[in-house]
Amino acid sequence: MTINEKQDEIIEEFDLFDDQLDKTQYIIDLGKKLPAMPEQYLTDENRIMGCQSKVWLGAELQGDTLHFYGDAEPTAQISKGLISLLIRVLSDEKPENIAQADLYFIDRVGMGSLVTSRRAGGLASMLQRMKEYGREYAATAQ
Repeated sequence: MTINEKQDEIIEEFDLFDDQLDKTQYIIDLGKKLPAMPEQYLTDENRIMGCQSKVWLGAELQGDTLHFYGDAEPTAQISKGLISLLIRVLSDEKPENIAQADLYFIDRVGMGSLVTSRRAGGLASMLQRMKEYGREYAATAQ
């Protein structure tokens, strides 16, 4: 699936919910399904600054695609769900595609009304870091 196909799939999933509480619960449930992050990535270097809770994001090149790992402290269930959504869309894609991705699903599913302004800032920081990884790995591949 392409990045846009993954985003369209997420939009369809969120369209099934009528109310914000159900959407929020769905985000929490997605976070619970996120695979455990390898311990070597749980470092200060991989911590996302700008999040109100502790969130980590790591990446490694696997062949010609970038694979992401993410986690959040146990009390940060929504943040873990948000990083899970971003990983679902951007993980295992070519670095240059990650760097240039337009993540329209965030607005289309109404993420702005689902999260607090501080979480929205954390979400922006997560996305920014993923795009930085994409740029860094794309530059080293050239």
